[in-house]
Amino acid sequence: NTYKHDGKQYISILSGVGGWAGIGMAIPSLENETDGLGAVGAYRALSSWTNLGGVLSVFSL
Repeated sequence: NTYKHDGKQYISILSGVGGWAGIGMAIPSLENETDGLGAVGAYRALSSWTNLGGVLSVFSL
């Protein structure tokens, strides 16, 4: 995203696991392979490689 405040321009970047890839990590009660339209089964090993969460980075130009 980009925005302007008090005459300065900023760029923000939100990174991390989210969306359907992170649904199995965000809601532990989803255990069936087909939960989350199949995302729980497809991304089951994701928790072995990363943690749930994100980072918001903001840069001024």
